[in-house]
Amino acid sequence: MPTPLSAEQVDQSFRASDEIEVPAPTAWPIVLAVGFTLMFAGLLTNVSVSVLGVVLAVAGCVGWFREVFPHEHEETVPVVFSELRIATERHVVERVPVAPQLVRAWLPIETYPVSAGIKGGLAGGVAMAGLACVYGLLKVGSIWYPINLLAATVYSQSLKLGPAQLDAFHADSFAAALVLHVIGCVFVGLLYGAMLPMFARRPIVLGGLIAPALWSGLLYSLMELLNPLLASHINWIWFMASQMAFGVVAGIVVVRQEHVSTRENLPFILRAGIEAPGLASPRESGEKRS
Repeated sequence: MPTPLSAEQVDQSFRASDEIEVPAPTAWPIVLAVGFTLMFAGLLTNVSVSVLGVVLAVAGCVGWFREVFPHEHEETVPVVFSELRIATERHVVERVPVAPQLVRAWLPIETYPVSAGIKGGLAGGVAMAGLACVYGLLKVGSIWYPINLLAATVYSQSLKLGPAQLDAFHADSFAAALVLHVIGCVFVGLLYGAMLPMFARRPIVLGGLIAPALWSGLLYSLMELLNPLLASHINWIWFMASQMAFGVVAGIVVVRQEHVSTRENLPFILRAGIEAPGLASPRESGEKRS
């Protein structure tokens, strides 16, 4: 009755041989892949392409199957042994000193208060509105032109304004545009306050330039649905410039605010409703027992 070989015996027998058997290389998988590609490409081009794809796919299947049935095609390759030694010049393990006093750390350790996002959103809104009004003055000589266009997003009466009426002041359109602008700026400002601590390098570039550019690209595909009146009168260069002005000003205001600790730094008694008591650190448990 054969006895099982130990790991050392298997390793010794493996090292005793200078060659090893591996599956023989074959091109049939590529032929099969090309055949399937031509089969589906023929649905968009010509039926003859699909016929060629079927022929290649069948040939690829038959050829690939014959590589393993009834006998596997293998070839022997020489085995080259080398001693692998891992060396390092470091004498200690480097650890990131994120929060050594905590059981576990949730990043970011610190963040901006809610007020920072509100301040940044309002400041960015002023910058964006200023550029929009400058555009209105340069285009038609009226600051009410962009305001009436913005109000058409939520106020149906603004959609009925004619070309001459877009330049005039309308109290109802102004109120709708003001509410919409303030709400949007505050929400985006809060988003900036939550996201900027996650970007350790160049937060103004990412939050003030890249993000508005992506946001403008998204609105470009949806503007016709959200606000048909604005879509027919919008100047995308000025629109992107106003969005970037918002991002830069809001980002500068947010990053200048004082950081506050996240909830993980609160006393354990305040985190008890969020975390399980059994996960408290031994230091905290000892303090409570004392």
